[in-house]
Amino acid sequence: MTVPAKPTEAGILAFHRRCEAFYPADAVDATIGQQRQWYDALCAEFDRPSPAGMIREEALVLGRIPTRRYRPANVTTQTRLYYIHGGGFVVGSLQSHDAICAEIAEAAGAELVSVDYRLSPEHVWPAAFDDCFDVLTYLLRGKGPVVIIGDSAGANLAAGLVLKARDQGLSGIAGQALVYPALGGDTSAGSYVEMAEAPGLSTTDVLYYRDVYQAPAGNPYAFPLAHADLSGLPPAFITGAFFDPLRDDARDYAARLVSAGVEVWFREEPQMIHAWLRARHMSDGAAAGFAALCRAVSDFAARGGR
Repeated sequence: MTVPAKPTEAGILAFHRRCEAFYPADAVDATIGQQRQWYDALCAEFDRPSPAGMIREEALVLGRIPTRRYRPANVTTQTRLYYIHGGGFVVGSLQSHDAICAEIAEAAGAELVSVDYRLSPEHVWPAAFDDCFDVLTYLLRGKGPVVIIGDSAGANLAAGLVLKARDQGLSGIAGQALVYPALGGDTSAGSYVEMAEAPGLSTTDVLYYRDVYQAPAGNPYAFPLAHADLSGLPPAFITGAFFDPLRDDARDYAARLVSAGVEVWFREEPQMIHAWLRARHMSDGAAAGFAALCRAVSDFAARGGR
């Protein structure tokens, strides 16, 4: 059976064309500064109006790590959400995922904190991970549990944080939501070969981001699929995109979590490409995936807040 090379849904195809007008397919060949300029322009293109009554506050955690707190008009739980943005560890900021964070906070009726972790290549592994873990421990010392959410590289960081928290005996994580996660799969097999030239992200791009990040091969927090023990982790929502070289990372991690006795809600978006969160207002498939993410986060928050 021949596997299709790209999706057919009109909305996601239009999204991809719009993305390429701002962020070219060969962006990783450009300078870091140019990549960030293009990415910021792309994110601004998909910005959305803020939900009514949403309050934003910025603060430095531990006096050095920039964060942004979102408080919707109607907060229904003490559980807080913790969002870690994607961007290959190279691009992204508090602003790049602002609308996504605001909409998740609004849907869940929960406060959300996003983090502006240090980026590569100026700050290689473990700088980003350490920043994110420091914010997590800060949040866990506060009132109420925490649900961790991340997309792409942010999902890599989120999964690693959950593992380290479990290994260190930290409690209070009510759930984890991983959106098209990069988890350290074998780039010579599976979806990394089948979807090597997928629209929106190529295997060459993935290799570039891994190289720039400089995480030690096999480190179980940088490559969560390499962790030998996935038992005792909080419930997980994992969603992958069919047309994405990272697809099998999501599949394999979900399967391993299930085998380890972890509660898992797994989805694979059949017509989606990498970064489909930004297409949630122009693609039916992305809208459905985003709604499922919000339902899962809301469920984790409600359980944690009981």
